[in-house]
Amino acid sequence: MDKLEYKGYYGSIEYSKEDDCLFGKVLGMPNNLISYEGRTAADLYADFRDAIEFYLDYCQRSKIKPRKSFNGVLNIRIPSEVHGKIALYAQNNGTSINAFIRESIEKRLESIPRIAFAR
Repeated sequence: MDKLEYKGYYGSIEYSKEDDCLFGKVLGMPNNLISYEGRTAADLYADFRDAIEFYLDYCQRSKIKPRKSFNGVLNIRIPSEVHGKIALYAQNNGTSINAFIRESIEKRLESIPRIAFAR
């Protein structure tokens, strides 16, 4: 699936056959906070940008910190045995569980061809 990007926000692209229009929502935002639509790809992207600008303006006027598409917090579920191994490794190597997982994910992502992220 293609995605839209503007000012660090990422949005989906979907099609409604019933309404004969493109639509989407900003990814990683709670409760589908920001949505947009358009008849053409250009209209969709323009409405996406306008929706982001409206949201950022609203946050500024309301003196609240805008949320980002992905805030850097990720909860994962893993078997307790794996959790224990990570904790012991981290402790024995003077690091944290968080640092170990972050470094492991970063190393894995480095091995993935960049083209895989463009989808």
